[in-house]
Amino acid sequence: KEINIQFNADVNKSINWLFKAPKDVSFKIGENKLVEYEATNLSNNLSSGTATFNVLPEKVGPYFIKTQCFCFEKQTLEPNQTVKMPVVFYVDPSIIDDPEMADIDTITLSYTFFKYIE
Repeated sequence: KEINIQFNADVNKSINWLFKAPKDVSFKIGENKLVEYEATNLSNNLSSGTATFNVLPEKVGPYFIKTQCFCFEKQTLEPNQTVKMPVVFYVDPSIIDDPEMADIDTITLSYTFFKYIE
């Protein structure tokens, strides 16, 4: 079975970054998928940020597994630097056997970057 993933990228006003989401994709449930977000430091200073994420609909959260994510650690960008930020994830195949998930054909993965506070 295939599932659609939509991506969203937001930046909190605490940080002067541009943050772009990858294009939406369809892939097989259980398959590892790599996508890349892109971040640019728009300021003239070294800048660090951290990202929070959410998965919608919320009930899908336990089945959405990230194995690699820029959100696991602080990101530091030089002035005007642009970097690719990979995320590797899969949807647990047991989602297929859960009757509560029968109506799910699209998942949204959303990140928001905030200024990193020591």
